[in-house]
Formats: sequence, C-alpha cells, structure tokens
Amino acid sequence: MISGMTSPMRERLLEAASELFYAHGLRAVSVDKVIDLAGTTKVTFYRHFKSKDELVVAYLERRAALERDGIGGAMKQGDGDVDATLRVISEAIGALACAPGFRGCPFINAAAEYPDPDSPIRRAVDAHRRWNKATFEQLIAPLGIPNPVEVADDLMLIRDGAMVAGYLDQPATVAASFLRSSQAVIRAGNPPRS
Repeated sequence: MISGMTSPMRERLLEAASELFYAHGLRAVSVDKVIDLAGTTKVTFYRHFKSKDELVVAYLERRAALERDGIGGAMKQGDGDVDATLRVISEAIGALACAPGFRGCPFINAAAEYPDPDSPIRRAVDAHRRWNKATFEQLIAPLGIPNPVEVADDLMLIRDGAMVAGYLDQPATVAASFLRSSQAVIRAGNPPRS
C-alpha cells in the first residue's frame, strides 16, 4: 500500500497497534498480537505495512498528529497571548499525564526502546521533538526573547518532566508546576531591559 493512504483495515491495524504498543511497549508487542487484535491475517497486515518498524512509525505519526492538533488548538485559543496559551497547554498536560492508563510520553518511551539514532522509529521521535521545539519557538516569538532556541529547549525539558510527573502527582499539581516552570524559563530568557 502506498504510504499515506488509508483504508478501513489499515486503520483497524493502527488502532490495534496503538492500544497494544501504548499499554505494553513497542518491543513487547509482536505483529501477531496486532493481527489477532485487529482480527485479520498476516497477508493483510503485510499489504498495509512492510514491517513492524513501519507500523511503529505509523503509530508514532498518529500520536504526533494528535499532539500537534492539541497544541495547535491551544495556540488558537490563546490567540497570540503566550501566557494564555501556556495555561491551556498546562491544563491539557496535567489532565493527560494523570489520566487512568497513562503510561508516559509515547515518544520518550519509543526513544528508550530504540536508542539507535538511525532507526526509523528514532527518526520519527526526533522529527516530532523538532516540531515541538519549533512550536515553542513560534509561541514565544512575539516576546522578542534574545535566545529563543535555548528557551524552547528548556520548555521541552519541562514538558518531558511533566510527562514523567504524571505518574506521581495529581492533574492540578502537574498543570500548575508546568505553568510556573514555563513562565520562569520565559522570564529568565527575557530579562527586563534597563
């Protein structure tokens, strides 16, 4: 099947993979388990995906699209107000990271399972992280921060920490901490001019 095309069976395979990969880990889930959950055959699977790696990349791309839609919605809702946008993002992160069944950031999890930077899975992770950092840079651009790349790196680190804190804290705690930390990083990166 041509990459990017969708069919009901491809979607069913992706749904099954998404459920299994997130709950059990990428390496722990075999193609056979995905095929069984999707209720199909190996022949059908390989018509849609050349390999398990291709399926994992499709899963990560699907998760990336969901995250991009969420952050895009937050930016639209914030309407250029950095603080308002960060509030929306922080609330979403708090809710997501503390939701039942939360098992961490799928991109951080994938990077831990696939440390080889040249693997297609790791390239998909890296592409999404580059998008995240670029989006943080875009978010803070109106502030005229002299070191936006460094501030975006710091915001990414805070986001990663919030994904881990979800295992340990309550949604309001994670959201408030993400917001305070983000605001502090932005203030530190944009000191008042004398």
